[in-house]
Amino acid sequence: MPPPPVTRRTALTLLAATAGSLPFVASGAHASGTRAPAPLADPTRFYLGSVQHEIGVASADPTSGALSVDALIPGTRSSFLAVSPTVNALYSVIGDDGGRLDAFALDADGAVLGELGSTSGLGDGPCHVSVHPAGGHAFSANYNDGTVAVVALAPDGTPGEVTQVVQHTGSGPHPGRQEGPHAHQVLPDATGERLFAVDLGTDSVFVYAFDAEAGQLTQEHEAKLPPGSGPRHLAFHPGGQTAYVLGELDSTLTACGYDPDSGALTPGAVVPLLPDGTSPDGNSAAEVLVSSDGRFVYASNRGHDSIAVFAVDGADEAEPRLVGHFDSGGATPRHIALDADESRLYVANQSTGSVVVLDRDPDEGTLTPTGATLDFPGVECVLPAVTA
Repeated sequence: MPPPPVTRRTALTLLAATAGSLPFVASGAHASGTRAPAPLADPTRFYLGSVQHEIGVASADPTSGALSVDALIPGTRSSFLAVSPTVNALYSVIGDDGGRLDAFALDADGAVLGELGSTSGLGDGPCHVSVHPAGGHAFSANYNDGTVAVVALAPDGTPGEVTQVVQHTGSGPHPGRQEGPHAHQVLPDATGERLFAVDLGTDSVFVYAFDAEAGQLTQEHEAKLPPGSGPRHLAFHPGGQTAYVLGELDSTLTACGYDPDSGALTPGAVVPLLPDGTSPDGNSAAEVLVSSDGRFVYASNRGHDSIAVFAVDGADEAEPRLVGHFDSGGATPRHIALDADESRLYVANQSTGSVVVLDRDPDEGTLTPTGATLDFPGVECVLPAVTA
């Protein structure tokens, strides 16, 4: 049975003890039609998402990095979370009501004040959400039906109408997983002029031009990845000319050249995410990220339960060089994230229901267990309020 809806009254009442008795949200931004300043959240703040548990608001100890839960958003569940880059708002997608986007107001430190609103009808099985750099739209990737939805956002961050739902088409050779399209990630570029939609079912990354005034996507390209690779997520090198695409089904990382003028992605070198001689059977890759200095790529392996680290600085950018494999500290590391100063990697181990903290060496890229673990049932997403 779906959880009860989050009402403004319920959320504000139950969160008051931890979020403080602050106003729900300033109304001036909406009335004037201008956007609020970019949020200045506490760099130790994190948000935790799970379809088995209410959304958690957590803080990291500045010395150890250990997380502790400050508050739960009552009546909620989440498949994925995103923070607005322009207003104090947190977004969540969940499969209820034909695919729903929920929004929550945040205070200046990133504590949750209450709900902003919800919009339904995104598509079947939303599994990823992102926000346009200008804050005016949110995007969802809907796994079950292979669609991408665009949702208009009011100046205060409140979700409005679904302005478009784009249907992917195609299939792949993997039995049972690629019978049709399965959109798995939606990622706008830094300019907001393009959206990249990674589709596991079609072995593709769809590249769309985005018209922010109309809230409409227009396909520019479809980059085909190795057959049966099942692309899940991608991450861009900060230099803007290389994207790293994670293959969930074959446990690989594909380095793609990117032409920012045309929007074309060109697949290049493919490297395994598992140690030499290790079969990808029983493993599925989950998340990929790049350090802000452009020197290292991190990717999580579910089954092998490890974090693969690759060097990508200098000549290695287009041909990632393996640094090593590091224990995830639990089972099924579905999501990983670096903290604000990138001194630690946070691992959301879904099956063990734990968020594990690993120290990161910024020079070598290596990871070391800290012993810090937070129990959080079915955790699927660990999202820092502030990133580097």
